[in-house]
Amino acid sequence: MRLLMADSEDCRRFLAALAARAQAPDPEVEASVRRILEAVRQRGDAALFEYCEKFDGLRLTAETVRVPDAEMTAAAAAQPAPLLAALRLAADRIAAFHRRQLRQSWLSEEGGIGLTGQLVRPLARVGLYVPGGTAAYPSSVLMNAIPAVVAGVAEIAVCTPAGRDGRIPSAVLAAAQLAGIREVYRVGGAQAIAALAFGTRSIPRVDKIVGPGNIYVVTAKRLLFGVVGIDMVAGPSEVLVIADETAVPSFVAADLLAQAEHDPLASAVCLTPSRRQAEAVRAEVLRQLADLPRRETAQRALAQYGAVVLVPDLPAAAALANRIAPEHLELLVADPWGLLPALRAAGALFLGAHSPEVAGDYLAGPNHVLPTAGSARWGSPLSAEDFQKRSSLVCLRPEALRDWREPLLQLARQEGLEAHARSIAIRTEAP
Repeated sequence: MRLLMADSEDCRRFLAALAARAQAPDPEVEASVRRILEAVRQRGDAALFEYCEKFDGLRLTAETVRVPDAEMTAAAAAQPAPLLAALRLAADRIAAFHRRQLRQSWLSEEGGIGLTGQLVRPLARVGLYVPGGTAAYPSSVLMNAIPAVVAGVAEIAVCTPAGRDGRIPSAVLAAAQLAGIREVYRVGGAQAIAALAFGTRSIPRVDKIVGPGNIYVVTAKRLLFGVVGIDMVAGPSEVLVIADETAVPSFVAADLLAQAEHDPLASAVCLTPSRRQAEAVRAEVLRQLADLPRRETAQRALAQYGAVVLVPDLPAAAALANRIAPEHLELLVADPWGLLPALRAAGALFLGAHSPEVAGDYLAGPNHVLPTAGSARWGSPLSAEDFQKRSSLVCLRPEALRDWREPLLQLARQEGLEAHARSIAIRTEAP
């Protein structure tokens, strides 16, 4: 793990490499995804099942693509009691947090004018993508499904890759059942995103797709935005830790490695004004890395996107953090609340030595689906609001329209829209 000076050329190159991860994917990836999307759009289930066999080695039919209720019930029953209790605790906390986010409809009555307002309704049908492959992510099921349930979405479909034997990890199915999901399909990849967006005979189309995935899944979501709503275009996971001389090096190192073990493209960065702390963190990372089960993945991530950066002081650390706009930002400093006002761009913030990012991954309550690759400068975490839509409402009194006749005619005709003007004039002409 490299040690960099904040104002050095090496640091500038490192930050440029971090930013480059947000660039458009390789043209070959995009071309491949476009072919998959078009095939599923035109041929529906036939193309969907062909790609599942090609990429996952799984032969599916219209009768086997959906997980039956009995399989989900059996999966939930098979979970060890401590794991089931942990999932329930996480589900309860996630639901409680997201209930506070819900928007409400409102109406405003203005004397002599009428009513204006906003109607808030849940989306009708959403699709959740849950990654598969080498690991099972029941936490992703809870984080994506529970806000939709809280928002009142009537139909929620989950797509997740199955193994060659057709099995989906039982913990994933248990989490889906716990969240109230009954519609789970054994399909993954860009073909699953296409099926959700366009609809096939087996998988009805949805209004919005949420959830993380590999580069093919993310590219499919990006290309289909407009055909269907999406949550965000997410990139590899990332953590930025600001640590002063009071931070415990083993805590900092553990949190950096917790991010690095996700993916070879994950980033793990520590900003500190203390050279002693910087050296201690680097040594601790190497010590903890030695027996890490996902050591190879973490090493690759740290080699590419891991660094300890020496900054002049904590205000300089805050300024650099705002520039990076990380997915996760930890404040392991003596006075985290004092530093907080200087921080303007992060997906989620974790204050103090006993608020590790991992707690946010699972059951603190806030969502772990967060903006990445600098998009925290404008983006926000997945929330219950993402599963609601808003409609404006206008109900005017006749006298209000007559009072506004001249300003409306002036504005419409200034823009050269005579039919607009006549829409007002025909209603307000003297009898």
